[in-house]
Amino acid sequence: MDPDTATLRRFNRTYTQRIGALDESFLGTGRPLGVTRLLFEIGYDGATVRELRDRLDLDSGYLTRLLRRLGDDGLVEVHPDPADRRRKVATLTAAGQRAWRDLDDRSEELARAIVGPLTPRQRERLTEALSTADLLVRAATVHLREVSPTDPVAREAVQRYFDELERRFPDGFDPGEPDHRGTFLLASSDGQPVAYGGVQQLSDETGEIKRMWVADDWRGAGLGARMLRELESLAARLGHTRVVLDTNGTLREAIAMYGRAGYTAVERYNDNPYAEHWFAKELMAPR
Repeated sequence: MDPDTATLRRFNRTYTQRIGALDESFLGTGRPLGVTRLLFEIGYDGATVRELRDRLDLDSGYLTRLLRRLGDDGLVEVHPDPADRRRKVATLTAAGQRAWRDLDDRSEELARAIVGPLTPRQRERLTEALSTADLLVRAATVHLREVSPTDPVAREAVQRYFDELERRFPDGFDPGEPDHRGTFLLASSDGQPVAYGGVQQLSDETGEIKRMWVADDWRGAGLGARMLRELESLAARLGHTRVVLDTNGTLREAIAMYGRAGYTAVERYNDNPYAEHWFAKELMAPR
Protein backbone atom coordinates (compact mmCIF):
# COMPACT_ATOMS: atom_id res chain seq x y z
CA MET A 1 0.00 0.00 0.00
CA ASP A 2 1.19 3.52 -0.79
CA PRO A 3 2.59 4.93 2.50
CA ASP A 4 0.96 8.35 1.93
CA THR A 5 -2.53 6.95 1.47
CA ALA A 6 -1.96 4.45 4.28
CA THR A 7 -1.11 7.29 6.68
CA LEU A 8 -4.17 9.28 5.65
CA ARG A 9 -6.45 6.26 6.02
CA ARG A 10 -5.03 5.49 9.46
CA PHE A 11 -5.57 9.09 10.57
CA ASN A 12 -9.13 9.03 9.24
CA ARG A 13 -9.90 5.91 11.28
CA THR A 14 -8.31 7.34 14.42
CA TYR A 15 -9.95 10.75 14.14
CA THR A 16 -13.46 9.65 13.24
CA GLN A 17 -13.49 7.27 16.20
CA ARG A 18 -12.05 9.81 18.67
CA ILE A 19 -14.52 12.59 17.78
CA GLY A 20 -17.55 10.31 17.86
CA ALA A 21 -18.33 10.46 14.14
CA LEU A 22 -19.40 6.81 14.29
CA ASP A 23 -21.92 7.39 17.08
CA GLU A 24 -25.62 7.45 16.22
CA SER A 25 -25.93 10.43 18.55
CA PHE A 26 -23.01 12.76 17.72
CA LEU A 27 -21.69 14.42 20.90
CA GLY A 28 -24.81 13.23 22.70
CA THR A 29 -27.03 15.60 20.71
CA GLY A 30 -29.48 12.90 19.67
CA ARG A 31 -28.61 13.50 16.00
CA PRO A 32 -26.04 11.80 13.72
CA LEU A 33 -22.99 13.67 12.46
CA GLY A 34 -24.41 14.62 9.03
CA VAL A 35 -27.50 16.32 10.45
CA THR A 36 -25.47 17.97 13.21
CA ARG A 37 -22.88 19.37 10.80
CA LEU A 38 -25.61 20.85 8.62
CA LEU A 39 -27.14 22.55 11.66
CA PHE A 40 -23.74 24.06 12.49
CA GLU A 41 -23.18 25.30 8.92
CA ILE A 42 -26.56 27.04 8.76
CA GLY A 43 -25.56 29.03 11.83
CA TYR A 44 -27.09 32.20 13.18
CA ASP A 45 -26.87 34.03 9.85
CA GLY A 46 -28.64 31.32 7.86
CA ALA A 47 -27.56 30.20 4.38
CA THR A 48 -29.06 29.54 0.99
CA VAL A 49 -29.60 25.94 0.03
CA ARG A 50 -27.15 26.43 -2.84
CA GLU A 51 -24.48 27.73 -0.44
CA LEU A 52 -24.96 24.73 1.83
CA ARG A 53 -24.74 22.32 -1.08
CA ASP A 54 -21.52 23.91 -2.34
CA ARG A 55 -20.00 24.33 1.11
CA LEU A 56 -20.60 20.74 2.19
CA ASP A 57 -20.41 19.15 -1.28
CA LEU A 58 -23.72 17.36 -0.77
CA ASP A 59 -26.08 15.79 -3.27
CA SER A 60 -29.26 17.87 -3.64
CA GLY A 61 -31.53 15.00 -2.66
CA TYR A 62 -29.51 14.12 0.43
CA LEU A 63 -29.35 17.77 1.50
CA THR A 64 -33.13 18.03 1.14
CA ARG A 65 -33.58 15.00 3.40
CA LEU A 66 -31.25 16.45 6.04
CA LEU A 67 -33.08 19.78 5.97
CA ARG A 68 -36.40 17.97 6.29
CA ARG A 69 -35.08 16.12 9.35
CA LEU A 70 -34.04 19.41 10.97
CA GLY A 71 -37.36 20.93 10.01
CA ASP A 72 -39.30 18.04 11.52
CA ASP A 73 -37.30 18.55 14.73
CA GLY A 74 -38.35 22.20 14.79
CA LEU A 75 -34.78 23.46 14.43
CA VAL A 76 -34.72 24.87 10.90
CA GLU A 77 -37.08 26.67 8.53
CA VAL A 78 -36.62 26.76 4.76
CA HIS A 79 -38.27 29.62 2.87
CA PRO A 80 -37.82 31.72 -0.29
CA ASP A 81 -35.02 34.28 -0.22
CA PRO A 82 -36.59 37.78 -0.01
CA ALA A 83 -33.83 39.10 -2.29
CA ASP A 84 -34.41 36.42 -4.93
CA ARG A 85 -37.46 34.22 -4.54
CA ARG A 86 -36.00 31.63 -6.91
CA ARG A 87 -33.57 30.72 -4.12
CA LYS A 88 -34.33 28.93 -0.86
CA VAL A 89 -32.85 30.03 2.47
CA ALA A 90 -32.43 27.89 5.58
CA THR A 91 -32.56 29.67 8.95
CA LEU A 92 -32.49 28.47 12.55
CA THR A 93 -35.60 28.69 14.68
CA ALA A 94 -35.32 29.78 18.33
CA ALA A 95 -34.96 26.10 19.25
CA GLY A 96 -32.39 25.71 16.48
CA GLN A 97 -30.33 28.55 17.92
CA ARG A 98 -30.35 26.89 21.35
CA ALA A 99 -29.32 23.59 19.73
CA TRP A 100 -26.51 25.39 17.87
CA ARG A 101 -25.15 26.91 21.09
CA ASP A 102 -25.33 23.53 22.80
CA LEU A 103 -23.49 21.91 19.87
CA ASP A 104 -20.80 24.58 19.93
CA ASP A 105 -20.28 24.08 23.68
CA ARG A 106 -20.10 20.29 23.30
CA SER A 107 -17.60 20.56 20.43
CA GLU A 108 -15.41 22.91 22.46
CA GLU A 109 -15.55 20.57 25.45
CA LEU A 110 -14.51 17.57 23.33
CA ALA A 111 -11.62 19.48 21.75
CA ARG A 112 -10.37 20.55 25.17
CA ALA A 113 -10.61 16.97 26.43
CA ILE A 114 -8.55 15.67 23.50
CA VAL A 115 -5.70 18.17 23.90
CA GLY A 116 -5.89 18.28 27.70
CA PRO A 117 -3.40 15.45 28.43
CA LEU A 118 -0.80 16.92 26.07
CA THR A 119 2.14 19.07 27.15
CA PRO A 120 2.40 22.65 25.80
CA ARG A 121 5.03 21.48 23.30
CA GLN A 122 2.80 18.59 22.15
CA ARG A 123 -0.12 20.99 21.72
CA GLU A 124 2.07 23.26 19.63
CA ARG A 125 3.15 20.35 17.43
CA LEU A 126 -0.47 19.19 17.07
CA THR A 127 -1.66 22.68 16.11
CA GLU A 128 1.07 23.04 13.49
CA ALA A 129 0.48 19.57 12.09
CA LEU A 130 -3.31 19.91 11.89
CA SER A 131 -3.08 23.39 10.34
CA THR A 132 -0.78 22.03 7.64
CA ALA A 133 -2.93 18.91 7.12
CA ASP A 134 -6.10 20.99 6.87
CA LEU A 135 -4.60 23.27 4.23
CA LEU A 136 -3.09 20.45 2.16
CA VAL A 137 -6.19 18.24 2.25
CA ARG A 138 -8.35 21.18 1.19
CA ALA A 139 -5.84 22.02 -1.56
CA ALA A 140 -5.96 18.43 -2.81
CA THR A 141 -9.75 18.45 -2.94
CA VAL A 142 -10.56 21.83 -4.50
CA HIS A 143 -13.24 21.87 -7.18
CA LEU A 144 -11.85 23.00 -10.52
CA ARG A 145 -14.20 24.04 -13.32
CA GLU A 146 -14.31 26.15 -16.43
CA VAL A 147 -16.33 29.32 -15.90
CA SER A 148 -17.50 32.34 -17.83
CA PRO A 149 -15.56 35.47 -16.80
CA THR A 150 -18.94 37.09 -16.14
CA ASP A 151 -19.94 34.41 -13.61
CA PRO A 152 -20.51 36.10 -10.21
CA VAL A 153 -17.94 33.89 -8.47
CA ALA A 154 -15.43 34.56 -11.25
CA ARG A 155 -16.03 38.29 -10.87
CA GLU A 156 -15.38 37.95 -7.13
CA ALA A 157 -12.09 36.15 -7.82
CA VAL A 158 -10.99 38.79 -10.33
CA GLN A 159 -11.85 41.61 -7.93
CA ARG A 160 -9.79 39.97 -5.20
CA TYR A 161 -6.94 39.63 -7.70
CA PHE A 162 -7.19 43.33 -8.59
CA ASP A 163 -7.35 44.25 -4.88
CA GLU A 164 -4.14 42.32 -4.25
CA LEU A 165 -2.35 44.11 -7.07
CA GLU A 166 -3.57 47.43 -5.68
CA ARG A 167 -2.06 46.54 -2.29
CA ARG A 168 1.23 45.21 -3.60
CA PHE A 169 2.16 47.49 -6.49
CA PRO A 170 4.13 50.54 -5.26
CA ASP A 171 1.92 52.97 -7.20
CA GLY A 172 -1.31 51.01 -6.93
CA PHE A 173 -3.21 49.33 -9.74
CA ASP A 174 -5.90 50.54 -12.12
CA PRO A 175 -7.54 47.68 -14.07
CA GLY A 176 -9.30 50.08 -16.43
CA GLU A 177 -11.99 48.33 -18.44
CA PRO A 178 -11.32 44.60 -17.83
CA ASP A 179 -10.81 42.49 -20.93
CA HIS A 180 -12.90 39.32 -20.60
CA ARG A 181 -11.50 37.52 -23.64
CA GLY A 182 -10.26 34.00 -23.00
CA THR A 183 -11.16 30.71 -21.33
CA PHE A 184 -11.06 30.72 -17.53
CA LEU A 185 -10.71 28.17 -14.73
CA LEU A 186 -11.95 28.61 -11.17
CA ALA A 187 -10.84 26.59 -8.14
CA SER A 188 -13.24 26.64 -5.22
CA SER A 189 -13.32 25.09 -1.76
CA ASP A 190 -16.30 25.04 0.60
CA GLY A 191 -18.14 27.06 -2.01
CA GLN A 192 -15.59 29.91 -2.01
CA PRO A 193 -13.17 30.92 -4.79
CA VAL A 194 -9.55 30.11 -3.88
CA ALA A 195 -7.73 30.31 -7.23
CA TYR A 196 -8.45 31.60 -10.73
CA GLY A 197 -6.82 32.13 -14.09
CA GLY A 198 -7.38 32.03 -17.82
CA VAL A 199 -5.87 31.49 -21.25
CA GLN A 200 -6.27 34.05 -24.02
CA GLN A 201 -5.38 33.28 -27.62
CA LEU A 202 -2.63 35.44 -29.07
CA SER A 203 -2.17 33.31 -32.18
CA ASP A 204 -2.90 29.77 -33.30
CA GLU A 205 0.41 28.74 -31.76
CA THR A 206 0.52 30.92 -28.65
CA GLY A 207 -1.82 31.32 -25.70
CA GLU A 208 -1.34 33.83 -22.90
CA ILE A 209 -1.93 32.87 -19.26
CA LYS A 210 -3.63 35.79 -17.56
CA ARG A 211 -5.10 36.86 -14.21
CA MET A 212 -3.67 33.92 -12.31
CA TRP A 213 -4.62 34.42 -8.67
CA VAL A 214 -4.42 32.35 -5.47
CA ALA A 215 -6.08 33.48 -2.22
CA ASP A 216 -3.64 34.73 0.42
CA ASP A 217 -4.56 32.10 2.99
CA TRP A 218 -3.93 29.32 0.47
CA ARG A 219 -0.32 30.27 -0.23
CA GLY A 220 2.17 27.54 0.56
CA ALA A 221 -0.17 24.67 -0.32
CA GLY A 222 1.08 24.21 -3.88
CA LEU A 223 -2.19 25.49 -5.32
CA GLY A 224 -0.46 28.11 -7.47
CA ALA A 225 1.72 25.47 -9.13
CA ARG A 226 -1.32 23.25 -9.68
CA MET A 227 -3.31 26.10 -11.25
CA LEU A 228 -0.38 26.86 -13.53
CA ARG A 229 -0.26 23.23 -14.69
CA GLU A 230 -4.03 23.21 -15.22
CA LEU A 231 -3.85 26.40 -17.30
CA GLU A 232 -1.02 24.92 -19.38
CA SER A 233 -3.17 21.82 -19.97
CA LEU A 234 -6.08 24.07 -20.93
CA ALA A 235 -3.87 25.93 -23.40
CA ALA A 236 -2.77 22.63 -24.94
CA ARG A 237 -6.40 21.49 -25.25
CA LEU A 238 -7.17 24.76 -26.99
CA GLY A 239 -4.54 23.85 -29.58
CA HIS A 240 -1.65 26.03 -28.42
CA THR A 241 1.92 24.72 -28.46
CA ARG A 242 3.38 27.64 -26.51
CA VAL A 243 2.26 29.80 -23.60
CA VAL A 244 3.45 33.22 -22.51
CA LEU A 245 2.72 35.37 -19.48
CA ASP A 246 3.83 38.61 -17.88
CA THR A 247 4.24 39.77 -14.29
CA ASN A 248 5.37 42.65 -12.13
CA GLY A 249 8.70 42.60 -10.31
CA THR A 250 7.03 42.89 -6.90
CA LEU A 251 5.45 39.46 -7.36
CA ARG A 252 8.68 37.65 -6.55
CA GLU A 253 7.05 34.40 -5.45
CA ALA A 254 5.27 34.18 -8.82
CA ILE A 255 8.52 34.78 -10.70
CA ALA A 256 10.21 32.00 -8.69
CA MET A 257 7.31 29.64 -9.42
CA TYR A 258 7.53 30.30 -13.16
CA GLY A 259 11.23 29.51 -13.06
CA ARG A 260 10.61 26.20 -11.28
CA ALA A 261 7.92 25.37 -13.82
CA GLY A 262 10.33 25.69 -16.76
CA TYR A 263 9.50 29.16 -18.04
CA THR A 264 12.24 31.24 -19.65
CA ALA A 265 12.52 35.01 -19.90
CA VAL A 266 11.60 36.57 -23.24
CA GLU A 267 11.39 40.06 -24.68
CA ARG A 268 8.34 42.24 -24.06
CA TYR A 269 5.42 41.00 -26.16
CA ASN A 270 2.62 43.33 -25.01
CA ASP A 271 1.92 46.89 -23.88
CA ASN A 272 0.81 46.08 -20.32
CA PRO A 273 2.03 49.13 -18.33
CA TYR A 274 2.39 47.07 -15.13
CA ALA A 275 4.43 44.24 -16.68
CA GLU A 276 8.17 44.16 -15.97
CA HIS A 277 8.98 40.53 -16.78
CA TRP A 278 7.82 38.32 -19.66
CA PHE A 279 8.09 34.53 -19.84
CA ALA A 280 7.37 31.72 -22.28
CA LYS A 281 7.19 27.92 -22.26
CA GLU A 282 6.84 25.32 -24.95
CA LEU A 283 4.02 22.87 -24.32
CA MET A 284 3.84 19.16 -24.85
CA ALA A 285 0.93 17.96 -27.00
CA PRO A 286 -1.98 16.68 -24.89
CA ARG A 287 -2.23 12.89 -24.65
